[in-house]
Amino acid sequence: MSKAMSPQDMKALVGTEIGISQWFEVSQERINKFAEATGDFQFIHVDQEKARMTPFGGTIAHGFLTLSLIPVLTAESDCPRPEGIKMAVNYGGNKTRFIAPVRSGKRVRGHFKMLELEEKRPGQWQQTMEITIEIEGEDKPALMAEWITQYFV
Repeated sequence: MSKAMSPQDMKALVGTEIGISQWFEVSQERINKFAEATGDFQFIHVDQEKARMTPFGGTIAHGFLTLSLIPVLTAESDCPRPEGIKMAVNYGGNKTRFIAPVRSGKRVRGHFKMLELEEKRPGQWQQTMEITIEIEGEDKPALMAEWITQYFV
C-alpha cells in the first residue's frame, strides 16, 4: 500500500496530508481484550446493559485503545515510508485530544499530515505527524494527536 521514499524526498511532504488508512472496525471483542490487557473495566466499556443507560447509548472504546490503533492504521495506510528502514519506534506525543467516543462496532480510519521530519543523527529520522482518527458516519473525529516516530535507516 505504501511506497518507499528517501527521507530527503519525504521532507518535501512536510505540511501536507500524506495518507489515509483503510477502515478498521472497533469491535466489542477488541474493547473487552483491551480492558483485560489494561485492567480498565469501567462499565462504559464492557457492560452493555449499564452503558445503554448513559448518554453514549452503549459501550464505547477506551480512549487509549483508540490511541493505540495508530500503528495499525499507519500500517494500513498509503503513507510513504523511508527507504531502507530497519526499525521504527514510537517516541511520544506532543498533543492528544479525545474528541468523540468510538461506539462498539463502529469503524475508524486515520488521516496523516506530516508536520516535521528531521535527521537527529546519521540514519535516525524523527517524524512528527498530525493524526486524526475519523469515525465512519460521524461529524467529529474520535481523536487528534501530534505523534512522533523515529525511523532508523
